[in-house]
Parts: sequence; structure tokens; C-alpha cells
Amino acid sequence: MFTSPGAIALQFGPLAIRWYGILIATGVLLGTTLAHREAIRRGQDPDKLLNTIVLAVLVALLGARLYYVLFNWDYYAANPAKIVAVWEGGLAIHGGLIAGALATILYCRYAGLSLPVTMDIMVPGVAIGQAIGRWGNFFNQEAFGVPATLPWKLYIDPAHRPPHLAGFEYFHPTFLYESLWNLLVFAILWFGLRTRLQSRPGALTLCYLGLYSIGRFFVEGLRIDSLMMGSFRAAQVVSLLLVAASGFGLLLMARRK
Repeated sequence: MFTSPGAIALQFGPLAIRWYGILIATGVLLGTTLAHREAIRRGQDPDKLLNTIVLAVLVALLGARLYYVLFNWDYYAANPAKIVAVWEGGLAIHGGLIAGALATILYCRYAGLSLPVTMDIMVPGVAIGQAIGRWGNFFNQEAFGVPATLPWKLYIDPAHRPPHLAGFEYFHPTFLYESLWNLLVFAILWFGLRTRLQSRPGALTLCYLGLYSIGRFFVEGLRIDSLMMGSFRAAQVVSLLLVAASGFGLLLMARRK
């Protein structure tokens, strides 16, 4: 059974250091370290890569928050001060991926970098960063699944339970499922495909998008707080589109000599 110790890691008077921020910073640092190492191995300019990562991370965080706010606009329109309260959670990974990718595209054009190579260098770090960052949902008691009686069930405090499930105490730890899946995706990319696909720039990025999206599609089906597109779960719709795009892109690459 999982039980969150609380969202705050350290408290210094009015200043609170939250686990959510610590974990995001840790994921970014580890992902950047791996990307820097990979850039050197591939003979790319590590300084330009670091500039790309800094820009992409900042824009991705902004995009992830904007995506989440737009899908919950009724709440944030009534509570505009909460829009900037990112320490309370509320970052949508698909919004971050879209915004971060756009920032990377623009900077690569500006700096004269190869976009496919740069993306291939970065995506293993993105996967490991996601695996670490997902644990922020555990500490915040958010993004959990439907009620569960499994041995690895997650206890949720009454204050964090949705009203229609207030009578349940234990739920699926969907943060854990996605974290483990992202860790597996990282292992496949870093240890299995990174060098094999080096001669096919962009292929590793497509593999990341496809593999991540497969896991996200199934995990999203268990969550009770999904962002919705009408009667469909937004994350599942985007995941299906990314799996299709990834498969189509890899098929085109496979047909080329």
C-alpha cells in the first residue's frame, strides 16, 4: 500500500520546498546530463545542445501548464490566482511535449542544428525525466486511478478524493504505472536503440513517441481526472495520433535505403 507523506519536503517558516518541484528539477538535471553525454559521443556541440534544452524545458513547462488550464478553464476563470500555482500540480505532459518540440524546432533553425539529430539526443532524457517527475503526483495525491483493492493500492486522503468516490479509500497508483512504463521506454531507447538507429536521424524520436503513447493510452483509461475532448479522453486521443504518426514515420524510413 502506498501512502503519501505530504506535498512539502522542507519548510523554512513561510517558505515551503515541495516534492513536486524537487522531482521535476531532478528529472531535468538527469535528462540534461544524459543528453550532454550523448551529444559529445555523437560529435555535436554540447553548448548549443544545453541552450536548446534550457529553452525547451522553460517553454515546455509553460505549455504544459497552459494546456492544463485551458482544459479546466471553468475552474481557473473563477480562480485566476490559481493559474500560476504550478506547485500544486496541474502540468499536462502532452502540452509540454508540443510546446517543447516547437521551441526545439525554432532554436535548431536559428542555431543551424540538425533537428532530427538534436531530438534523438534529447528524447532518452525526456523519458527518464518523465519517470522521475511522475512521482510528484504521488506526493500531491493527484492523477490517481479508479478505486482498487490490489496489494499496491494507493491511499488517498478524504480531502483529495472526488465527491462521487468519497466512500473509497484506495485507488490505482497510475503515477506508478506510468513511471515504470517511462523507465522501460528509457531503457529501450538508451540501451537497445540509441546506437542502432544513429544512422537514421529522427527514428529514435519516433520510437519514443510511439512507445510512450502506447503506455499512456492504457494508463489513461484507469484515471478518474482525465482532460476531456467531448466524450473522449484527450490524452488517449493524442496518444493514438502519436502512435499512428510514429508508425507511419518509421515505415517511411524503413522503405528508404
